[in-house]
Amino acid sequence: MTSALLLTDAFDRIRQQVRQTAGGLTPDQLAYRVDADANSIAWLIWHLTRVQDDHVSDVAGTAQAWTDAGWADLFGLPLDPSDTGYGHSSDEVAAVRVESPDLLIGYHDAVHAATVDYVASVTDGDLERVVDRSWDPPVTLGVRLVSVISDCLEHAGQAAFVRGILQRA
Repeated sequence: MTSALLLTDAFDRIRQQVRQTAGGLTPDQLAYRVDADANSIAWLIWHLTRVQDDHVSDVAGTAQAWTDAGWADLFGLPLDPSDTGYGHSSDEVAAVRVESPDLLIGYHDAVHAATVDYVASVTDGDLERVVDRSWDPPVTLGVRLVSVISDCLEHAGQAAFVRGILQRA
């Protein structure tokens, strides 16, 4: 198995979890929060997709789907277009509402397509390329991609957990 195939498999698993978790939910279910300061399914999926979009487009040297393909306008959130959700307050989490799971899934599908298009060309040698010198040690492409995968899977799991709570209620 090549690095490209391994990375594609990991990102495919994120996409599958996003689709299973968001699919078929109502706007109120997507916005449900276990308590007043918890993250909703909508926020978790929006955030993990924004992070993937932001980080992968940065290393790929491409534009983000959020701004370039008009997803920010389609969502119409009261947030700065550069916002990825990092450090959001409870009120900012509550502001991430969507009218349909199709919007979340559509945005994620667009980011996923751009991601797998990029990682299909990644070689073992590319993984050692330094992509961020603001950390000590500097971050390589391999470390950045694994970080994105880890973050996305963590948030997808959290969203699935919240869906499970909803289904048991």
